[in-house]
Amino acid sequence: MKLNNEHIETAEPDIEDHVPKKEIREGLLIFTLAAIQFTHMMDFVIMMPLGPQLMRVFNISPSEFGLLVSAYTFSAAVAGFLSALFIDRFDRKHAMLGLYLGFTLGTLACALAPTFVMLLVARVLAGAFGGVLGALILAVIGDAIPEHRRGAATGKVMAAFSVASIAGIPVGLYLASISSWHAPFYLLAGLSFIVLLASFKLLPPMRGHLTNAVKQNPFLVLKEILQKRNLQWAMTLMVTLTMSGFLVVPFISPYMVANVGFSETELSYIYLFGGIATVFTSQWAGRLADKHGKHRVFIISAVLSIVPILLITNLPPVPHYVALIVSTVFFIFFGARFVPAMSLITSSVEPKLRGSFMSINSSVQQLSAGTAAFISGLIVAEGADGKLLYFGWDGVLACLVTLIAIWVVRHIKTVG
Repeated sequence: MKLNNEHIETAEPDIEDHVPKKEIREGLLIFTLAAIQFTHMMDFVIMMPLGPQLMRVFNISPSEFGLLVSAYTFSAAVAGFLSALFIDRFDRKHAMLGLYLGFTLGTLACALAPTFVMLLVARVLAGAFGGVLGALILAVIGDAIPEHRRGAATGKVMAAFSVASIAGIPVGLYLASISSWHAPFYLLAGLSFIVLLASFKLLPPMRGHLTNAVKQNPFLVLKEILQKRNLQWAMTLMVTLTMSGFLVVPFISPYMVANVGFSETELSYIYLFGGIATVFTSQWAGRLADKHGKHRVFIISAVLSIVPILLITNLPPVPHYVALIVSTVFFIFFGARFVPAMSLITSSVEPKLRGSFMSINSSVQQLSAGTAAFISGLIVAEGADGKLLYFGWDGVLACLVTLIAIWVVRHIKTVG
């Protein structure tokens, strides 16, 4: 595969029969992937501020709303494991468009859902396609972007999560307040349809991973992935990285309201400022990872992240600007360590197995997030005065898992 700073060539002269010879601009590919990433991340993010309205409209309990949120996560996990059996058999473009079409229809189903049960089913559908979509985006980056620029490319695509945080929560709250909870999903479904049409035109055929592929039993492929030591370390990094974040993230908003003094409407500022900051810092982290080494940048970011983790989980009632500084710094280092880690994980597997591995890795990520949130919920308790207790212990546990992640990352080797 021939690559330079301006173009990506999806064929080599001696394999034209296998891979169509077509060039696209690398920047255009990254922009298209970022647009897809933005929509599927926004689909997840906008659920958070809709909780009070959904609980009121459907007359459901907080635990039922939690089920509504986790339905997306666990559906994505199951779909990831299943897709690993066949995802590498397809042209990346065809797989991407098929998954994105399913995601778009799932989001539209969310907008149209008249009851809690129907919305739950729609969230399962959206999660099944959205979770695999995120894994495939990283597989495309691994296939198309050279290793020495992969960190920067990952940073740009991952910045879509920050943009989703900036746009998703304020826009979701605003549209829901002037209309209903259906409105944000209608907007997102329409936007996804536009991105789908653009992706059909802009994405090139991507069959390089099929050039030397040998057809084999998909369960043997799965066995091969699970037996590779380097990939075991990569999945362990994903487990520790995700758990160290989701031991803290689910209870940031309730803690800010109950213990720090924020109102529910003021919560959007936490994600607004955090999102704006990480749009830039995630890309800087990617460029630094390419320049100074992904292992080094991850380790430094992870060590520095311990301080804001301990601060945000032990924050007393303080002025809002102090709390916003702490939460913003938390999100900055949360993103700064995630970018080099994902770039390393993407580079830990050879192209012929990359799609399947990234699907499995995505499932591991989703299961780790759900497990960490469950553990966090077991630790945190509500006091008689309504304040949350023991959140600081969540922070301590998150720091310990972060230290394990630092040890794990040293064992991961890049293979392409």
